[in-house]
This record gives sequence, structure tokens and C-alpha cells, in this order.
Amino acid sequence: MNFRNHLLCLLVITTPLLSGLISQVEGLNFNFSHFPKSSKNELILTPDAEIDFDAIQVTHEARGASITNLSGRVWYKQKLRIWSKQKNITASFNSTFVLNITPQTNPGGEGLAFILSKETGYIPENSHGEWLGIVNSSTNGSSQSNIFAVEFDTKKSYAEDIDDNHVGIDLNSIYSTKQVSLYDHGVNVSSGSDVTTRIQYDGESKVLTVYVFMTSGGGNQANPILTMPLDLSNNLPEDVFVGFSASTGESTQLNCIKSWNFTSTVVDDDAVDLLWVWILIPVTLAAVVIGFSFYFKWNNKRREVEAQDEDQKVEIKIMSSTTAPKKFRLKELKQATGNFNSKNKLGRGGCGTVYKGLLDNTENLVKLVGWCHESNELLLVYELMPNGSLDKLIFPEENANPEDGIMLSWETRHGIICGVAGALDYLHNGCEKRVLHRDIKASNIMLDSEFNARLGDFGLARTIPHSDMTHHSTKKIAGTLGYMPPESFHIGRATAETDIYAFGVLLLEVSCGRKPGYQSDENNYSNGIVDWVWELHNLERILEVMDMRLSGNFDRDQAESVLKLGLACCHPNPYQRPSMRTALQVFTGEVAPPPIPNEKPAFVWPAMAPITDD
Repeated sequence: MNFRNHLLCLLVITTPLLSGLISQVEGLNFNFSHFPKSSKNELILTPDAEIDFDAIQVTHEARGASITNLSGRVWYKQKLRIWSKQKNITASFNSTFVLNITPQTNPGGEGLAFILSKETGYIPENSHGEWLGIVNSSTNGSSQSNIFAVEFDTKKSYAEDIDDNHVGIDLNSIYSTKQVSLYDHGVNVSSGSDVTTRIQYDGESKVLTVYVFMTSGGGNQANPILTMPLDLSNNLPEDVFVGFSASTGESTQLNCIKSWNFTSTVVDDDAVDLLWVWILIPVTLAAVVIGFSFYFKWNNKRREVEAQDEDQKVEIKIMSSTTAPKKFRLKELKQATGNFNSKNKLGRGGCGTVYKGLLDNTENLVKLVGWCHESNELLLVYELMPNGSLDKLIFPEENANPEDGIMLSWETRHGIICGVAGALDYLHNGCEKRVLHRDIKASNIMLDSEFNARLGDFGLARTIPHSDMTHHSTKKIAGTLGYMPPESFHIGRATAETDIYAFGVLLLEVSCGRKPGYQSDENNYSNGIVDWVWELHNLERILEVMDMRLSGNFDRDQAESVLKLGLACCHPNPYQRPSMRTALQVFTGEVAPPPIPNEKPAFVWPAMAPITDD
């Protein structure tokens, strides 16, 4: 067996080993921003539950059928090790979800609950009505029920119920060990509006904490409505399933879960000791690196020969096209740029340094003029943009001689951002694969002789398929501070929504003539341009942010539309941002800017996707 095959065998053996070690130090983690039909593959549903309208219908409204006296349950398929008798430890978990309860009678009933239960696929008979699908009259209060629930009760069914709008903690019984009225916290759980709930359990301190607030902003998002000591190991088996239950009675309501994020710590009797994990990982990786180094030395000459052959094949194919760019010799580019003189340096982008040069016989050149591949260097030749980058014109302090700078009119600025919107819409929706630019900013917008915008610097750009995958994962956060949305620091990945956030910042800085995070005595904001514009929007003075150098010479309705679109693109919740197609339609006048709240919403993670009836 030759060296290459030995190396491949080493990689094949190493990869599952590392994967196995890492998987043993992870808990149960999943995230549903919504529930398409395909999510059924990851869930277990009882007969009265269904996936419909991109949500879990815990008690399903079948077309034309009665929804009285229903009880349903839904679980995630994979079980959770909640505690370990052998190790005497208990897991911590965080369950965040958006629920929607819409009464169908007046009053509605009965309620919905988040549950941890021993079994899946089973629901007690006659557990409809006041039993909320948790227990029935026979199993109520029995330790054999093996169920924990956080109930959202919408009907006062017992004398023990404090009211018809409360949260209760249930252990093997429908009679809550603790209850809190939601009326006291500005929440009406059965209003037909979305309600966000976060249930946190600290396995070390044995404390349960519950947060409940209206998703649209009502209620207190920062303070819990309920905190209580609770040792789940005294009430549940070691392995449980997480999910929801709900019921209706003669009074009915629609019980929906619209999104769900769950994370937990690991509790595994068979897990490999973490010390050995961190010893084996670097040792194994070191062996792989050493193997690769030997392989590369052995293979280097062969690769050089193959590369030369491949270059010749590629060149023949490219040059056979009449619309192809031209191949240049290195000496031609040295001559055109003055041997890459620093005086001709235009800047540095994600792909390398950019120089200005003068070429002969370029009357038919296109945007990509040509290339040079010599001395292990790849050089690309692009059409020169005479007016440089946008930042040099909207930020006068960037000019060597500010008094000689060009002051862009509002009409020119509006045309530039329209052009950028069209370019981004093409990248997101017009290519065979969606392109994420990942570095939208003023310095990457190039202007031709007529101030038409050209989006440049694709050094960080990545492609993703037009499919269920909506993001590109990265080992480190990519982008420019000031243009990066708050979720970037939590997910470490690029999405279409991160491009849209950066585009929103661009709209604001072009309108205001100020950098995203620049602070001085001349611009009286301390938390960045997005916060500043949102503050003045709340005060109904949004047009005061417009660049003073415009001296009021701008279309007020058009400017207000651009500013509000910019704020919509910078919404803290990525699911609330408009698509680039919608943004482009705002510029063309086909639609109005998306509505935005007066006050900037608080950033909450994980973010919850709004659900429509489409």
C-alpha cells in the first residue's frame, strides 16, 4: 500500500474517532424556527396532534371536524438524559418556544403545557378538558405518571386554579405546586397573539426559572415570572422525552407551537473522560499533520507538472471564447502599474491589493479584463472605476483634501443604493446558487464615470444552494464591525439576513453621511448609527438624521422611505428583516417600506420566526 493510501486510511480512522469523542460531550440540542411538514420526521405525534400552517397544532383543527374534547401530545424523537444516578448529577436545559392560543368559543379552553415525560406515543385516555393532556382522573397524583409540566391554563376549572390566565408547575398531577397569574405581568396567553416562553432549569443549583412575555413586546422580557427550587431527579426517571401537551373541552381553542429551541448539558454514564478527549484530539491531529507534511513533500513536484498541464488546458478553453478576458504577461502588468508602484495602489480588499494601471488596446474590454498566472501568483485585471469607492465621497474626512471632494446629491445617492439593491437581489435570487457577499459596506461599492454602483470585493463571498440550507458556516466570524448583525456573534455563520442587515446600515450611512460607529462632537449618538436613527424615528424626527451637506435638498418622502427601509433591514430579529427582493420593490415603488416599531426591539436569542397562514 503506497503512502497516499496509508494517509487516507489514517484520515478515515481519525474522523469517526474524533466525531465519536465530540458527540459524547454534547447534550440534546435542536432548533425549529418553524415547522414544515418534513419536521414530522423528527417528532412523535399522538392522533389528535398534527403539523399544519408551519406550526405544531397540539390539538389539531381537522377540516370540518369538531375540536371539542381533544387531547394531544408531541415529543422530540430523541430522549434526554435528565439525571444520572451513577454520577449523581442533573442536566441543565433551556427550552424557548413561541406559542399561540386562539379561542374558538367564548370563553376558550382548556390549556397547553411544556412536558417532560417517561414515554412517547402514549397519552392517558380521557385526558381532555381540565386534564390538559397531562394526566386523567385515574393517574392524577400517581408517582407512576412520571411527568413534569409547565402549564398555560386558560380556564379556571378547579377551586385551586387562581384564574383563567396563569402558569403552573405540575408534578405527576394537574394540581399545580406553584401558580403565577399572567395578568400581573402584562400577558394574555389566550389572546390569539404570539407569546414567547423561556423555561430554564439549572441542574447544579436545582432551580427552575420561567420567562413569559408577548412576542410583540408586551410584558417584561428581562425578569422571570416564576422561580422555584425543584429537584427533577426526585420526580422523573433518568431518561425522559421533551414535548408539549394540550387539550380542549366543551370550550375550545387552537393550541399552536410556532417555533422551538432546546439546549441542554450532557449527562452520560458512558461518556469518555474529558481529560482523555483533550489528550487524544491534539495527538491525533498532530499525527495527521505530520502525515500531510510528508505527503506534500513527496507530491509537490508531481503537482507542479500537473498544474502546468492543467493551466494549458484551461487557457485553451478560455481563449477559444470570443468574449473571454485576455491573458497578460507579468511584465505587461508591471509596465502598466509602474512595477506595482505604491503611488498606483488603490487599496486592499479581501482577495489582495488593488493597483491602478494603464493598458493599450483596451477598447473592447469588459468588466473582467484579463488575468496573469505566473510565479505562483494569480493576478486579476478589472476595469477601472474612475470615481473610486463610495466611502471616499460620503465620508469627506477620508479625502486628502476635503475641500476638493465631490458632494453627492440626494438623487445620485438614491441611484447608487438602488444599484446596490439590484446587485444584492441578483446575488441572493438570480444566480444558480445563492451568493452571500458577507462584506457589504461603502468601501466595497465602486462607482463608474457616471456614478453607477458596482458591488465589489468578493473575497469573503460564499455560495449556498437554493434549498432548505439558508446559511454558510464559518470557522470565524467574517465581515466588518458596524455592519454585522447581533446574531453573528452567537451563530458564527453567514446568512442572507446578515447581508440584508449590512445593506440596511449602508442605507443609513449613505443618507446620513456618517460612519456606522463613528463618534465625535459632531454626531451626538453613542450606540452606533442604527440606535441613533431609531431614537429619532421614535421621536418622529427621523429626517433630522439626513446629511447636513445636502442642505435640505432631497425628496422628503423618498428619504423617509429609505431610512425606514434601512431600519427594517437592521431589525434585531433576522426573521423580521425584509428580503432583498422586497427591498428592491420598495425602491421601484411597488411596495411600501415594511412597518417598523417606534422603539428598537430588544435583541433576543434564539430569534423566533413569525408564522403566516400562507
